[in-house]
Amino acid sequence: MSLHRRACLRAAAVAPALGVLAGLGGLGGCASLAAPMSDALRRAPPTGLPRRVALDVPFVAQDDELCGPATLAMLLGAAGLPGDLATLTPQVYLPGRQGSLQIEMLAATRRHGALAFTLPPRLEALCAELAAGRPVGLLLNLALPVLPRWHYAVLTGYDLDACTARLHSGRQGAQGWPLATLEHTWTRAGAWALVALPPGRWPVAATADTAVAAVAAFERGAGAGAPGPGLAWRSATQRWPQSLGPVLGLANWHLSRDELADAAALLERATGQHDSAVAWNNLAVVQARQGRRAAARASIEQAERRAREAEPRWLPEIAATRREWQL
Repeated sequence: MSLHRRACLRAAAVAPALGVLAGLGGLGGCASLAAPMSDALRRAPPTGLPRRVALDVPFVAQDDELCGPATLAMLLGAAGLPGDLATLTPQVYLPGRQGSLQIEMLAATRRHGALAFTLPPRLEALCAELAAGRPVGLLLNLALPVLPRWHYAVLTGYDLDACTARLHSGRQGAQGWPLATLEHTWTRAGAWALVALPPGRWPVAATADTAVAAVAAFERGAGAGAPGPGLAWRSATQRWPQSLGPVLGLANWHLSRDELADAAALLERATGQHDSAVAWNNLAVVQARQGRRAAARASIEQAERRAREAEPRWLPEIAATRREWQL
């Protein structure tokens, strides 16, 4: 989905759509419109998923087009991180576009010390986060695909028996919406959903790959050597101990802080566990920086061997390391 959508458009534009949603509420939850995800979730929820969740999330009302910063303020507050509406508005709200772009929402989340995760485009993924105690920021289209009215809101609960969802939206908190209506407005906006988590916490559906991508983006926003990414990388190595990516990330974080012994220890462990060309290459760089030239030459030879056997895409990087460090 494009990251160039904006929300809210205008308060006056959103209000009529909210009136339409209120009218749909009388149609009766899941029975109102065809909603395959809502119906499937109600009939056969994933094992262990509660049928009802209601989170106590402090509500931040919005004015005019400020649904983006208000949504982010609520998500950060629920994560125990600072970020009020006055601070977030100039970071997220674009006056020329009369709204907020998703890319700004993600960047501001990281700037305020949280990892930003977009969730899989499934209602059960949203409900799983709520069951874990985490509200979810949603981008909705309150009108039609051909004439969209974008709007951010915070999902704070659901009730599968009543077929309803609870949202903080606009000037009213804990609004009850038919679950089917939520599905329609959310999928019309591309099924974009955001959770903001402090370093060391992970979404229910997180994988090693999604964690590496999230922490790498967090680290770019925080700056080289900042402590928060180190906590996140360390937590990722503990959560996914058999995965290479988190170990490489943690080693690079130590390297950015000139903690060469820590980086070398991690990479030595990684090469023993994975026999990876990139791990051998990175180990050679660390050893060269330590002045251990014989060890660095041995590591770069191992990197070249592994690349020629199975990972040829790393051969240019290995050649560059040889040239830079004269190995």
